[in-house]
Order: sequence, then structure tokens, then C-alpha cells
Amino acid sequence: MAMPKWERKARIFLCVFGLFLSVYALHVELSRERDPEYRALCDLGESVSCSKVFTSRWGRGFGLVQFFVAKDSPLNQPNSVLGLIFYTLQMGLGLSLTKKAAMFLVFASWVSVAGSLYLASILAFVLGDFCLVCVSTYIVNFALLFTNLRRRTAIEGTKEKAG
Repeated sequence: MAMPKWERKARIFLCVFGLFLSVYALHVELSRERDPEYRALCDLGESVSCSKVFTSRWGRGFGLVQFFVAKDSPLNQPNSVLGLIFYTLQMGLGLSLTKKAAMFLVFASWVSVAGSLYLASILAFVLGDFCLVCVSTYIVNFALLFTNLRRRTAIEGTKEKAG
């Protein structure tokens, strides 16, 4: 089974865009830590501020890891670092057309969507902020889930025809 052209293009676009968003988020967070006066391009107002979100407790380890390890532990990484890992895995494993790869891609996408829903609720109901970078990331994660579900369905359909 060859990978459909639309899927290859969609996966490359989504993963590259996700990597760009993650790198930018990490840049904003590190810049803000060095200089509390730093103003990011995505800081458009008091309630539209990505740097406020990235430097909040939920900007590292989803705000949960700090309950298990020290705040400055190497295990408590910025969410953007987790994004870099996720999008790199999605891109790399997306090259494999095996059933196991397809299952892992779907599983990882469901985890990312769950994380997106959790962080979106924190954004809306706890921080009362709108983060353009965050919302863009959530959209990328949902689109990757859709792409991966289509891949899994196509692979399972191919296996049934061959069997």
C-alpha cells in the first residue's frame, strides 16, 4: 500500500507547522524567563497573551508533573518540548506503513487531543486568556488525529482485502 499523496502533504504540513509553533512557544518562554519585560508577537493584549500562558504553571508538564517531581526537575519540561517530540514522532512514524505504526500514531494523537482539551479548558476557565499559538496547536493536533484515523482505516482495509 502506498501512502496517498494528500496524506503525505497533510502530514508534512501539519508536522512542520506543529514544530514551528513548538519552537516559537519555547522561544517565547525562554525569552520571557530571561527578560520579564519581553513582549512576544502573540501578546496582543491583557487577555490575549501567549507568553502569560507559556510561563504559567500549566506551561510546563501540563501543570501536573510538578506534583510528582521538583518544579526545576529535568522531567518537568515546557509543553513545547513535548510538542517537539510529538511532531517529530508523527513525522518519522508517518513514513512507516505498518499496522503497528498506524496504531501508535492514532494512540499518540488521542493523547495529544486529550492534552489539547485539558489545556484549552485551563486556558478558558482558569487563565481566562486566549493564546493564538495554543489554539493553533490544538487545531494541528485534531487534524493529525483525523489524518491518522484515515491511515489506520486504510491499512486495516488493505489487510482485510489481502487476507
